Amino acid sequence: MEWRFADTRVPYPDALAFMEDRVAKICAGEARECLWMLEHPPLYTAGTSANARDLLAPDRFPVYEAGRGGQYTYHGPGQRIGYVMLDLRNRGRDVRCFVHRLEDWVIRALAEFNVVGERRDGRVGIWVSRGGGREDKIAAIGVRVRRWVTYHGFSLNVEPDLTHFQGIVPCGISEHGVTSLWDLGIHVTMEEVDSALMRTFPLVFSDKGEEGGAQSCSMAEDRG
Repeated sequence: MEWRFADTRVPYPDALAFMEDRVAKICAGEARECLWMLEHPPLYTAGTSANARDLLAPDRFPVYEAGRGGQYTYHGPGQRIGYVMLDLRNRGRDVRCFVHRLEDWVIRALAEFNVVGERRDGRVGIWVSRGGGREDKIAAIGVRVRRWVTYHGFSLNVEPDLTHFQGIVPCGISEHGVTSLWDLGIHVTMEEVDSALMRTFPLVFSDKGEEGGAQSCSMAEDRG
């Protein structure tokens, strides 16, 4: 397993090119699995289910076709992007299980800062209750799988400019807002977020192989 941390903002086309190359090498047995933590310049990405009507300000930032599942999302400074290149041939060959674990990983990392992140039926991503029936999205999930090797991953709002989300309908959901750790009053650095992600990763993902991975996912889903 290789952890990579970008010191500067990575242009989106460069990130896509790296992931495509790394996934091909993992598929061929020529490279290790990789977890890449980075930030992007301000931009919008369109997933395979994106609706053109949800791009409200097409000239505000560059817009890229992402090739991942999902709809429109925003990436930018102050947001921790986690690109997750794992070989599901050794982890259960179960895409649903992988997405469940990815969500659980982000939820556990948020718990390190006493933030309760939750799933919601019918809504992609990780959500935070703000009281009075209000819920805001704090993390987005979008993945792609090629020959059982995953890429793309999650974006966690640490300290982004939340007004930048106004140029899209994030993930096609207009009735709820977005939030960040700083918006919640949790003033942490990106390095602290990375440390939380590194601590919680082995609690969710393991190298047990196909049978063990599938069993652990089924148990997690049964617990709800």
